[in-house]
Amino acid sequence: MNGMAWLAASALLAVVPVGVLAVLVLGGALALLPAVAGGLVVLAAAMLAAALAQRDLGRLHAALDRVEASGQVDGADPRLPPLAALSRRIARIARARTRRAEELSAALGASEAIIERLPDPLIALDAARAAGRANAAARAAFGADVPAVLRHPLLREAIDRAWQERVAQTAELALPVPVARTLQATVIPFETRLPDGTQALVVLSDRTRERAVEQMRADFVTNASHELRTPLASLMGFVETLRGPAADDPPAQQRFLGIMAEQAARMARLIDDLLSLSRIELSEHSPPAERIELGALVGRVLASFEVRLGERRQRLAVEIAPKLPAVIADADQMAQVLTNLVDNAMKYGREGGTVSVSLQPAANGVVLSVRDDGPGIARIHLSRLTERFYRVDKARSRGAGGTGLGLAIVKHIVNRHRGRLLIESEEGQGAHFSVFLPTSLDA
Repeated sequence: MNGMAWLAASALLAVVPVGVLAVLVLGGALALLPAVAGGLVVLAAAMLAAALAQRDLGRLHAALDRVEASGQVDGADPRLPPLAALSRRIARIARARTRRAEELSAALGASEAIIERLPDPLIALDAARAAGRANAAARAAFGADVPAVLRHPLLREAIDRAWQERVAQTAELALPVPVARTLQATVIPFETRLPDGTQALVVLSDRTRERAVEQMRADFVTNASHELRTPLASLMGFVETLRGPAADDPPAQQRFLGIMAEQAARMARLIDDLLSLSRIELSEHSPPAERIELGALVGRVLASFEVRLGERRQRLAVEIAPKLPAVIADADQMAQVLTNLVDNAMKYGREGGTVSVSLQPAANGVVLSVRDDGPGIARIHLSRLTERFYRVDKARSRGAGGTGLGLAIVKHIVNRHRGRLLIESEEGQGAHFSVFLPTSLDA
């Protein structure tokens, strides 16, 4: 029995009553009835098969539409056996497609989570070489300035080379704001565009700490060795004197030992300041996260100067505004800033004079000010005061026990806090140092 005959028989059995068939069989004795009956059966079977096929195909189309639209798999439930087998096959394919889609979605989600949590900033470039997306590290490091980073000339050159040569390119970038940083940029192009439109990746690795270590080594050799040479030479000379001409001269020995103690103390201060400056520079690119009340901190720090103020017969005038907002700051480093500024004001202020300290609110922050009544500083020196070992009056500075690093330390701490340091002075008018600290890093 061929396929059409089988379909016809199936359709006939499905719709023609058994009694009608029996009548047709019993009337087979009539001469013309078999031919007429056969034609009617074939016609009825064909019409029924067409109707069933049309209904089953409609169900299959509807099922395929649901699979295509939402991945939903349900039975079309066709009556005709060939279409029923096709429906089951479609259902299996649809279920496999759904599983594959779920697996791909899970894999994509995992990749997105990994990229988002990478410690280094990552920027995806589209076909126009613009920023398509940036991960959390990039957003935290640059915020809305991601496009500005991509406009850095050296990075643009690396991106252009990567596009032309289709191989990874690197560049070292120096970013001056909000604080000086050194970044190693790697541009990784793709042979074909990714489904989300990404054509290349830019990975930025912070090399600030490594470059700072290298610079500190060079600075130590250049500057520290020079600054240490003088007290070392002095100590060596006094040692030779104590061994020779002053070996039997107790008064000279006491005088020389006192000078040696001063020189040793100066060396210790210099080394301490160098180590402090090194630690600050290593963390300068990472702003603090805690909030502190500056008013209470100022009170604690100033209390430690009471004895020295008495020795120089100086008076401390303090003005702290009420209800100051908390600032984002490192308490130990801010204590160091205030200590260095007040120490300078006492050293270079007038003996028997006044050192003024004030803490006042400002737009989006707080201003800490320290003022002395000393001889002041010529304008030509103001721009260089925060350089390492820079001294306006070298003899007076060394005589006062200065290392030449105090204001450099202040500058780097203020930079780390995303603040601003302002120095104002005129000869004969004293010096005024102001430090602005923001209440938020976006200020």
